Amino acid sequence: MPVFTSWQQGVWAVLDIVLVALIIYQVLVMVRGTRAAPMLTGLAVVVVAFYLLPTEKLITLNWVVSHVLPYVVFALIVVFQSEIRHMLADLGRRFSFLRTSSAGSDAYDDIVLAANLFSQNQTGALIVIEREIGLRTHIESGVPLDARLSYDLLATIFRPSAPLHDGAVIIQKDRIAAAACFLPLSMNPLLSTQLGTRHRAAIGITEETDAIAVVVSEETGAISLALGGRIERDLTADQLRERLGTELRRYMAPVTLPTPIATHDEADTILDSSPEAAAEPGKQAEQRP
Repeated sequence: MPVFTSWQQGVWAVLDIVLVALIIYQVLVMVRGTRAAPMLTGLAVVVVAFYLLPTEKLITLNWVVSHVLPYVVFALIVVFQSEIRHMLADLGRRFSFLRTSSAGSDAYDDIVLAANLFSQNQTGALIVIEREIGLRTHIESGVPLDARLSYDLLATIFRPSAPLHDGAVIIQKDRIAAAACFLPLSMNPLLSTQLGTRHRAAIGITEETDAIAVVVSEETGAISLALGGRIERDLTADQLRERLGTELRRYMAPVTLPTPIATHDEADTILDSSPEAAAEPGKQAEQRP
């Protein structure tokens, strides 16, 4: 019996260490690359300096710390409220056993097809896919549509001459809830200066919620995917389909992407440069009497 008790205590000790290590690891992963990382580093420096200093000789500092320390927990909650909210939402999503499919098997293929079209035409676009956390506040900031998600509708909304092309389109399940929506901009100082307002809005909405944002750059036509406060840039249409399928926990079958349509001038150039076209006038001259 004593052996069993000793073995049981060892198991609990190992479990205790593993859980603490997992919590520390998740916190580090959560704050890495975000604006919380510098603040957490500064807080760690202050704590280490406080424990290394001879506080018994610094009477005033010791008094201030002893009276302020009970309120540090509340200060940390206020400072890291966005990161804590994101962590709790991610934790609840992982342990949710009632997760359902976000939409039909073909609904999000329209997003991939539309993103491919926007990339070819260098049309700026921002598409946000709602998941577990609702986006009602941001939906109400735009123009309500409540229309079925389709490639044609997305292409119409983001046409440069369309009145709703500025702002974001928010998708709920297989329907477009609203267009021309305003999103919060990310204030992460570590973001590249090359990212414009559209990309910062995509990152900002994914910092506060578990939504997925698809961005197409107006300058370069590059496709990007924002998720969890991070952005993946220069994705192909196939890579975008794979990432959406992974994040939405379902398989997305490959779809044949439309090839770019050559303009009238480009077609004339191709015909003029082809050997058959160059030889055609000679053949016609030989056939003349």
